[in-house]
Amino acid sequence: MIRLFKHYVPYAVLLLGAVDLVLLLVAAELSWDLRAWQIGMGYVPIGSRLGPLLTFAGAVEIAMIAVGVYGLDALQSVRFAAVRLLVAVCAGMIGISVLSFLFPGLTLWRSNALYAALIAPTLLTLARLLLGRLLGSEAFKRRVLVLGAGARAARIAALAEKPGARFTVCGFIGMNDGAEAVTGAINRDAIESLGDHVVALKASEVVLALQERRNALPLPDLLRIKTTGVLVSELSTFLERETGRVDLATASHSWLIFSDGFSSGRIISSFGKRLFDVVASLCLLVIALPVILLTAIAVKLESAGPAFYRQKRVGLFGEEFDVVKLRSMRQDAEAAGQAVWAAENDPRITRVGRFIRKVRIDELPQVWVVLKGRMSFVGPRPERRPFVDALEQQLPFYAERHMVKPGITGWAQINYPYGASLEDARNKLEYDLYYAKNYTPFLDLLILLQTVRVLIWPSGAR
Repeated sequence: MIRLFKHYVPYAVLLLGAVDLVLLLVAAELSWDLRAWQIGMGYVPIGSRLGPLLTFAGAVEIAMIAVGVYGLDALQSVRFAAVRLLVAVCAGMIGISVLSFLFPGLTLWRSNALYAALIAPTLLTLARLLLGRLLGSEAFKRRVLVLGAGARAARIAALAEKPGARFTVCGFIGMNDGAEAVTGAINRDAIESLGDHVVALKASEVVLALQERRNALPLPDLLRIKTTGVLVSELSTFLERETGRVDLATASHSWLIFSDGFSSGRIISSFGKRLFDVVASLCLLVIALPVILLTAIAVKLESAGPAFYRQKRVGLFGEEFDVVKLRSMRQDAEAAGQAVWAAENDPRITRVGRFIRKVRIDELPQVWVVLKGRMSFVGPRPERRPFVDALEQQLPFYAERHMVKPGITGWAQINYPYGASLEDARNKLEYDLYYAKNYTPFLDLLILLQTVRVLIWPSGAR
């Protein structure tokens, strides 16, 4: 994998993205040539239409990222990818239409764009048929040697067996640090030179998965391996990179302190984030105001009580603030006065509420909170004080998620379905910690784009 702005991107995805971009340019050029031939236009240098070609390719590529064309499901199934590609091209065409209205001459002619929209899905699907097997082959998987054969090593073995794994385990070495939990491990005492063993296995990475490090960490061997160009990784760092989350089972205070992340150089990016929040929230409030008003009327007509409700949530540095949402539950949803998790098929949710939760309309009034500066568009979802107090007692590092401003959407929201249990909270916390640790404007942009996928294909909304 390659690290872009502190976020890891698989080589296979980068290669496929580059191929897609070239094919989109080819589709745009073929559409232009076809239309020119139809109307009898003479030769025109390609440089004169480079802008419209790039606009078409860029708009559709962004739409492909947004709808999940490069997600695991789409990479494993051509049929699944074909559906996402059609949606992406349609979304890209909407974006091109807006650009055509705002910047005439920057986009393809309407007839050209139509031809390109027909050619592009065909070329992109053919590319996946031809490259699919190659992208999933061992050529794009790193060979990992695991030092350890206990429960920690077993976690790596299980991860390697999952569909879409980006590495393969070429061996386990028992380090006499506890009971073994994997089969086929070679004991360290049976290996004359650990460095030579790594070379013989053609390993590109060595992962430390020892149960007990005291008197078991082979520092001279690891130094020799490191100096030969082989990557040496600690288990928590390895799991963070491969899963996109901070693994609570292996993370420690010392690892969080000394590992990369929580950079202090965020002043400029924070200013840019706030500027984006202000501009985007003003624009979105103007656009969404009719939808908010119509939904508010529907809420009032169905059930007694106010159309909007305010609720205290815990935000940046643990401070409370009021979040505003369209009411989706009965007025007496918490008559007992105690905070209650939302459940699947929750009887407290009204018919209108069920719909607006599914399409996320109930979240629109939070844009006002973003404009006021208490929330951002991207960040961990804010929770209520009773839940926060309970989870801080049960989950390690839960308070650290409050070191960044809460958001309407976030890394956990696009990667994990809605959940209302302690285990769900634990899984979402792992994603929230990854975001807090590795925040960059690039990651914010990726989350905002991927939120489109969640809106089109909602899952688990309550």
